[in-house]
Amino acid sequence: MKEKVLGILKENSARYVSGEHISEALGVSRAAIWKHIKDLKKEGYVIIASSKKGYSLVSVPDVLNSYEIIYNLKTGIIGSNIIYREEIDSTNNYAKKIASEGCKDGTVVVAECQTAGRGRLGRMWDSARNKGIYMSIVLRPEVAPEDVQIITIAASIAVAEAIRDITGMEAAIKWPNDIILDGKKVCGILTEMSSEMEKVNFLVVGIGLNVNHSREDFPEELANTATSLRIYAEQNSTGTAPAELDFRLNRSSLVKAVLTEMENVYCMVNNGNTDEVVRQWKEYSVTLGKEVLITSKSAEYRGFAKDITKDGRLIVDCSDGVTREVMSGEVKVRGLLGYT
Repeated sequence: MKEKVLGILKENSARYVSGEHISEALGVSRAAIWKHIKDLKKEGYVIIASSKKGYSLVSVPDVLNSYEIIYNLKTGIIGSNIIYREEIDSTNNYAKKIASEGCKDGTVVVAECQTAGRGRLGRMWDSARNKGIYMSIVLRPEVAPEDVQIITIAASIAVAEAIRDITGMEAAIKWPNDIILDGKKVCGILTEMSSEMEKVNFLVVGIGLNVNHSREDFPEELANTATSLRIYAEQNSTGTAPAELDFRLNRSSLVKAVLTEMENVYCMVNNGNTDEVVRQWKEYSVTLGKEVLITSKSAEYRGFAKDITKDGRLIVDCSDGVTREVMSGEVKVRGLLGYT
């Protein structure tokens, strides 16, 4: 009911709505409406109350609750079910749990803070409270287990597109899924899978996006390799970042943009249009044509990133004369993230 009250206030933004009108529209008492208004104020919503005019929504807090994300979200699959937690150990862990219990395709788990966030290769993901976007998407794609890399590729496109749509910032992608701004990492994506021999039961795509972090929010060891949308905006306030951002972004708007773009590329994958996914990824790539260092559990190779396959593997012409298709491992790109 509180979400419905908020919806009416949003639909009449900058105008007063009488308590009588809201109570009639929702079929509850005016006293109940007042209780929900008080609850919304406690959550940070600025609402003016007038005995003669009613209620007016003045401003919305920067929160990632489900009703902020759902409001005006126009997707059919991605985000059709959103689970919000103030704090969680890992959104990926929780998403895997509910996926194994049968939650539907496109379910999203989002949190204000992670106490044990994870990145690729077992690394910790720093999750400053109320500063970033920490969410996981449960997917049940129509792909074979050996082809799931294309989903990670698709997710990186969705994030890069969303950043551009909301901020105007030209993000880039380092294979397979690191989102780069000004040579530093602003977002990481961790994809985990449950599968059988020839079938994917589900995928969980975890997205950690640094949004309103200041430099002080990053540990010293990440100072030269990590950035945030806010830091980039401050450094480029006369350039690509719109002045109206005021160096703080509304995270729920960015989440909605990511989910919308994710739906677009996810449908492409399920419809077999992986060529278009690959084409879009190449437009954002800062890996292709660059010197790379590939480190796996068994070996290390240097070479030039030549292309990616239709299922998202990186094709590398290695210095030993062998052309390899890389599916996993650590890939460093000359000139990015401290690799010189």
